[in-house]
Amino acid sequence: MRIHYLLILFILIASSCGNGKNKSDAYGNFEAVEIQVSSEVQGKITDLKIEEGQKVSKGQIVLTIDTVQLYLKKMQLIAQLNSSGSRLLQVQSQIAVQDEQKKSLDREQNRLEKLVSANAAPSKQLDDINSELEVLKSQIASTKIQNQTISFDVKAIQFQIAQIEDQLNKSNIINPIDGTVLEKYVESGEIVTPGKVLYKIADLSVLRLRVYISGDQLGNIKIGQKVIALIDKDKDQNKKLNGTISWISQEAEFTPKIIQTKEERVNLVYAVKVDVSNDGSLKIGMPGEVKFSE
Repeated sequence: MRIHYLLILFILIASSCGNGKNKSDAYGNFEAVEIQVSSEVQGKITDLKIEEGQKVSKGQIVLTIDTVQLYLKKMQLIAQLNSSGSRLLQVQSQIAVQDEQKKSLDREQNRLEKLVSANAAPSKQLDDINSELEVLKSQIASTKIQNQTISFDVKAIQFQIAQIEDQLNKSNIINPIDGTVLEKYVESGEIVTPGKVLYKIADLSVLRLRVYISGDQLGNIKIGQKVIALIDKDKDQNKKLNGTISWISQEAEFTPKIIQTKEERVNLVYAVKVDVSNDGSLKIGMPGEVKFSE
């Protein structure tokens, strides 16, 4: 009878030790890097091509905002640019004529200076040429200022056209990453404004399991380390998945209320992120466990 009692006690102790070995090292929940895509322009949604749960490729146009007003504004600016361009050509032609006039007067001035020096021409003719040159120089300076002003106007209009073209391009919402649409916040026909969130997307091919460890465990892990992630397979069994530690917090924090660590209750813990390839069984917010070694 004594031997039978000792045998039962030995089995219980062995079972208890086994359960300790099977206990996970850390616990947490799965999360994904979620991106909120917003509008940068104002207008009515004319073409919406996404639904919640839909997989969308990077670079795909998923939504179009009405561009009629922007297009009309661009056409108006192009007309102004053409008008200013014509004025600029006229002023530049005027400057060219004035330059030729100045060259002619310069030659006449030089000729009269020689004649006056030889007493072959009255000095009044030279004074008249000098006066004409001063007037012409003033006219050239004024025309050049006018030319510069119109040039600035042309550049300003060109910048405005570039701004409109940028807004036209941004009227086509381009999806930033390969991922799955988590939530859609707008419908076709709605008016959106700059900063309005249109939809939320995340890459679900790899989810991150955020777990918390104690300071005693910190020395046993490193970034890039391969670990085993566990999720519930059924009521009694877990499903194993391969994971890699991608981030370890540099600062301790108080234990979140929903987390139980290996010691079950510690004051300060460190957050750790484990990247786990998603075979379709992982969902955002799902609880998970980690074993740092088998």
